[in-house]
Formats: sequence, structure tokens, C-alpha cells
Amino acid sequence: MSVTHGEQIRTLEEHEAPGRSLGWWGMIFFIASEALIFANLIAAYLYLEIRNGNWPVPSELWFPLVNTIILLASSFPVHWAGTSAAKGNMRNVKLGFLASIIMGAYFLGGQIYEYSGLFGKHFTPQSSVAGSAFFTLTGFHGAHVTVGLIFLFIIWLRTMRGNFTAKRHFPIEAAEMYWHFVDGVWVIVFSTVYLLPLLRG
Repeated sequence: MSVTHGEQIRTLEEHEAPGRSLGWWGMIFFIASEALIFANLIAAYLYLEIRNGNWPVPSELWFPLVNTIILLASSFPVHWAGTSAAKGNMRNVKLGFLASIIMGAYFLGGQIYEYSGLFGKHFTPQSSVAGSAFFTLTGFHGAHVTVGLIFLFIIWLRTMRGNFTAKRHFPIEAAEMYWHFVDGVWVIVFSTVYLLPLLRG
């Protein structure tokens, strides 16, 4: 009886309806809700900037630009890890996630270094409306990078323990999706905070 029941389950799994899993849609919903929070913060930043006059770029552009390139580049190894997981190549998953973790940690370190320089110039959350808006928006993104790094690290540890296979690896896919979101939203934040003031002159 149990053998017959097991065979029926395997047959159902083999003929499962194609499409995205419930977990995938849940992750999309979660990312969309986070995107709405960022949209509100960016809208508030732009409103305050327009109302209080054009704000100067808080620091030299080259440093956050390099930091941005490194963060965006971290999307490539995490994507490589995701595609490798689908093929069952867990060695590449470990390498890809480790590379993304290192690059993401470098980005966070760069952001802390930039903050320390701004504090040295007396540009702080308490110094002005511009300072408050800048640190709120970029700090909120930095918090998301931190969460993303923890997420990647946990999945990397689980991969090291052999918890995933080619057919069962949704946490790897979810971590990849979240990291791409963190990278993508930074492009908008970077453009708003650093590039837009330059375009306005």
C-alpha cells in the first residue's frame, strides 16, 4: 500500500503543472513591497530637494561610482550561482555566492568609509535636511545590503552542507532574486543622490 502511494506521489511530481512555484510568487510579492518603500523614500528625497533648493553632491563622485560598479558586478557571480544550481553544480554555487559576499562586503565597507568622511566634514543626519534625507535613503539601502549579505551567507553555509540539489534549490533562487533587487534599486538611489544634482548643474 505504501509503495503504491509513493509511486503515485512520484507520478504527480513528474507531471506537475509547469510554471512558477508559490515560493517564487511570494518572493516577488515581498520584493514588490520593498520596492514601494524605496519609491516612497526616493519621492520624499526629491520633494525635499526641490523644496529646499538644489543640493550639492555630498561627496566626490568617483568613490561612490567605483562602489556602484563593484556592487553591480556582484550580480554576475550570484546569477552564475543560480544557473549552476539549476544544473546541479553546487561547486559553482559556492564560488559564486562567496564572490558576491566579498563584493557586497566591500560595498558596505566603502559606504561606511564614505560616511566617516562626510561626518568629518560635518555633513550628518542632524546637520541639515539634505543630510537627513541622504543618510536615510542611502542608509536604508545599506541595511538591505546587510540583510542580503546575511541571506547569501546562510545559503552559502547550507550549500556547503549539501542541503540543495538540482531539483530542490529554491532558497538559492530566492537569494539571487533578492540580491538582484538590492543591486537594481541602488542604481536608482545612486542616480537620484549623485547624478541628478550634476545634471541640474
